[in-house]
Amino acid sequence: MTTKDITNLVGIDTDFGEDADGLFRKHSQNISQAFMDDVRDARNASANERIGNFQRVASIPTIVIEKWMREGFNIYDPNVNGKEIIKRLKAENLDGFLTTDKSI
Repeated sequence: MTTKDITNLVGIDTDFGEDADGLFRKHSQNISQAFMDDVRDARNASANERIGNFQRVASIPTIVIEKWMREGFNIYDPNVNGKEIIKRLKAENLDGFLTTDKSI
Protein backbone atom coordinates (compact mmCIF):
# COMPACT_ATOMS: atom_id res chain seq x y z
CA MET A 1 0.00 0.00 0.00
CA THR A 2 1.39 3.39 -0.91
CA THR A 3 1.40 6.47 1.28
CA LYS A 4 -1.23 8.00 -1.00
CA ASP A 5 -3.58 5.06 -0.38
CA ILE A 6 -3.21 5.42 3.38
CA THR A 7 -3.84 9.16 3.21
CA ASN A 8 -7.04 8.61 1.25
CA LEU A 9 -8.37 6.29 3.93
CA VAL A 10 -7.91 8.74 6.77
CA GLY A 11 -9.61 11.76 5.25
CA ILE A 12 -13.32 12.28 5.19
CA ASP A 13 -14.67 14.54 2.49
CA THR A 14 -17.53 16.84 3.42
CA ASP A 15 -19.81 18.22 0.74
CA PHE A 16 -22.63 20.68 1.19
CA GLY A 17 -25.68 20.96 -1.01
CA GLU A 18 -29.22 22.15 -1.19
CA ASP A 19 -32.40 20.32 -2.08
CA ALA A 20 -36.15 20.78 -1.56
CA ASP A 21 -35.70 20.20 2.20
CA GLY A 22 -32.97 22.83 2.54
CA LEU A 23 -29.23 22.62 3.08
CA PHE A 24 -27.52 19.32 3.76
CA ARG A 25 -24.08 17.98 4.58
CA LYS A 26 -22.75 14.74 3.11
CA HIS A 27 -19.69 12.87 4.40
CA SER A 28 -17.80 10.39 2.26
CA GLN A 29 -14.54 8.48 2.42
CA ASN A 30 -12.61 6.67 -0.27
CA ILE A 31 -12.06 3.06 0.75
CA SER A 32 -9.50 1.71 -1.68
CA GLN A 33 -9.32 -1.81 -3.03
CA ALA A 34 -5.82 -2.01 -1.53
CA PHE A 35 -7.33 -1.44 1.93
CA MET A 36 -9.96 -4.12 1.38
CA ASP A 37 -7.30 -6.52 0.06
CA ASP A 38 -5.23 -5.92 3.21
CA VAL A 39 -8.24 -6.67 5.41
CA ARG A 40 -9.00 -9.86 3.46
CA ASP A 41 -5.36 -10.98 3.65
CA ALA A 42 -5.30 -10.35 7.40
CA ARG A 43 -8.52 -12.37 7.82
CA ASN A 44 -7.10 -15.27 5.82
CA ALA A 45 -3.77 -15.17 7.68
CA SER A 46 -5.47 -15.10 11.09
CA ALA A 47 -6.64 -18.69 10.64
CA ASN A 48 -3.06 -19.88 11.12
CA GLU A 49 -2.05 -17.47 13.89
CA ARG A 50 -2.18 -18.14 17.60
CA ILE A 51 -4.30 -15.78 19.63
CA GLY A 52 -2.23 -13.85 22.16
CA ASN A 53 -3.16 -11.06 24.53
CA PHE A 54 -4.00 -8.80 21.62
CA GLN A 55 -5.66 -9.67 18.36
CA ARG A 56 -6.63 -7.47 15.45
CA VAL A 57 -10.30 -8.18 14.82
CA ALA A 58 -11.32 -5.38 12.46
CA SER A 59 -10.15 -2.37 10.48
CA ILE A 60 -13.05 0.04 10.59
CA PRO A 61 -12.93 3.15 8.39
CA THR A 62 -13.37 6.52 10.04
CA ILE A 63 -16.59 7.19 8.14
CA VAL A 64 -18.23 4.13 9.75
CA ILE A 65 -17.07 5.14 13.22
CA GLU A 66 -18.37 8.66 12.65
CA LYS A 67 -21.77 7.27 11.56
CA TRP A 68 -21.95 5.07 14.65
CA MET A 69 -21.07 8.01 16.89
CA ARG A 70 -23.97 10.00 15.40
CA GLU A 71 -26.21 7.00 16.14
CA GLY A 72 -25.04 6.91 19.77
CA PHE A 73 -22.69 3.92 19.49
CA ASN A 74 -19.23 4.93 20.74
CA ILE A 75 -16.64 2.25 20.03
CA TYR A 76 -14.13 4.20 22.15
CA ASP A 77 -16.29 3.82 25.26
CA PRO A 78 -14.49 1.41 27.62
CA ASN A 79 -17.83 -0.32 28.27
CA VAL A 80 -18.17 -1.30 24.60
CA ASN A 81 -16.43 -4.60 23.92
CA GLY A 82 -15.18 -6.30 20.79
CA LYS A 83 -18.16 -8.63 20.58
CA GLU A 84 -20.53 -5.66 20.38
CA ILE A 85 -18.46 -4.08 17.62
CA ILE A 86 -18.34 -7.33 15.64
CA LYS A 87 -22.08 -7.83 16.12
CA ARG A 88 -22.76 -4.33 14.80
CA LEU A 89 -20.47 -4.81 11.79
CA LYS A 90 -22.27 -8.03 10.90
CA ALA A 91 -25.72 -6.51 11.48
CA GLU A 92 -24.91 -3.73 9.01
CA ASN A 93 -23.35 -6.11 6.46
CA LEU A 94 -19.94 -4.55 7.10
CA ASP A 95 -18.24 -7.82 7.98
CA GLY A 96 -15.82 -7.17 5.11
CA PHE A 97 -13.94 -5.01 7.63
CA LEU A 98 -13.34 -7.97 9.96
CA THR A 99 -9.72 -9.12 10.03
CA THR A 100 -10.39 -12.51 11.61
CA ASP A 101 -13.00 -15.23 11.54
CA LYS A 102 -12.07 -16.36 15.05
CA SER A 103 -14.45 -15.65 17.89
CA ILE A 104 -13.30 -13.34 20.63
